[in-house]
Amino acid sequence: MNYLNLNKEEANREKARLNAEFEKYKARSLKLDMSRGKPGKDQLDITMGMLDVIANDTDCKSENGFDCRNYGILDGIPEAKRLFAELLGIKESRIIVAGNSSLNLMYDTVARSMLYGVNGSTPWAKLDKVKFLCPAPGYDRHFAICESLGIEMIPVAMTNTGPDMDMVEKYVATDAAIKGIWCVPKFSNPCGVVYSDDTVRRFASLKPAAKDFRIYWDNAYAVHDFDVDNQIKLLDIFEEAEKCGNLDMINYFASTSKISFPGSGVAIMASSEQNIAQIEKVMTVQTIGYDKINMMRHVKYFKNADGILEHMRKHAQIIKPKFDIVLETLEKELDGTNIANWNSPKGGYFISLDVLSGCAKRAYELVSELGVTLTKAGATFPYGKDPFDRNIRIAPTFPPNEELKLASEILCLCVKIAALEKLYK
Repeated sequence: MNYLNLNKEEANREKARLNAEFEKYKARSLKLDMSRGKPGKDQLDITMGMLDVIANDTDCKSENGFDCRNYGILDGIPEAKRLFAELLGIKESRIIVAGNSSLNLMYDTVARSMLYGVNGSTPWAKLDKVKFLCPAPGYDRHFAICESLGIEMIPVAMTNTGPDMDMVEKYVATDAAIKGIWCVPKFSNPCGVVYSDDTVRRFASLKPAAKDFRIYWDNAYAVHDFDVDNQIKLLDIFEEAEKCGNLDMINYFASTSKISFPGSGVAIMASSEQNIAQIEKVMTVQTIGYDKINMMRHVKYFKNADGILEHMRKHAQIIKPKFDIVLETLEKELDGTNIANWNSPKGGYFISLDVLSGCAKRAYELVSELGVTLTKAGATFPYGKDPFDRNIRIAPTFPPNEELKLASEILCLCVKIAALEKLYK
């Protein structure tokens, strides 16, 4: 049914039908959660063997003879560096292996720049204005870092090949107050976009007005393909930046948060050797070293990059059916209504749903009333302000499949009700 072409009688009849369904769901007092990209219990369960790989003091010895139970090794044990270097194609000399949270590393990197500057530049906190480019729809926690530190955010439109690079190049080249840009280059949050080779090359060849401009390359979903045997390859940002003499411009982040245990994973930051030297100088004041037993636990369990990829096949077997449930429900309930469109990602953790302009907040209110928790409408834009009030982020991974199907049906119902309310007042 095309909701845009209903006459008054048809619209009223459809409203009455949908409202009756709404009241039935309301009477059930449901509590369903599609709010964040958390692994479900079945994903967590497949990694339980990791908890048994450290059994004695010998298991805690690094290959360099270091006892991982003790203080020391600021930048991570050599085995862990090698594991991530192999997995991500990054030189070991450019990697810091840290705690469980890449978000923590990103926050610290921005905060360090505020306090100490970047390789001799003026600390950002002493400048009149600091700005970041923020591809949107994007990751709400990136935006929260900027907002908490008083950094002005400039939205940049997302396309099906990555951020609008014409906008990025223009902004970066003409405004020295722009110090960074947030990027999720593979299976972007929430749109599922993989940056094209051309987009990566254009990032690597940027000519920023600010010498302390940095690209925050958050490759959170580097190995999270649904078809692990036919991975979508992302062009190597370090290799391309080095060709352009821009190696210092890259700050790269990744973690095992959605590979092993989100609360007990291992995160890394990678950058040029020059950047790493400055970062470690400040890190020495922050910490004597991160959890090296946890690093060793990951190394012993996965062994190498192939071990991680084999593990990701198991994840894909759990996650892909969940995405299929949501996509099949959207297709069944909303196809042909002309009030919504959505992506069909080939990996990652999210589905991006665009509803009729002006209806996302209302759909969110209705869904919440029925006991379904979603990421708040607007959260995928800087300051929580979606200029078109249309984007809703769906996170399929956490709920059991039965609950996920029910939550998806409720979401579609509420999207329809919100659209009819707007179109036929």
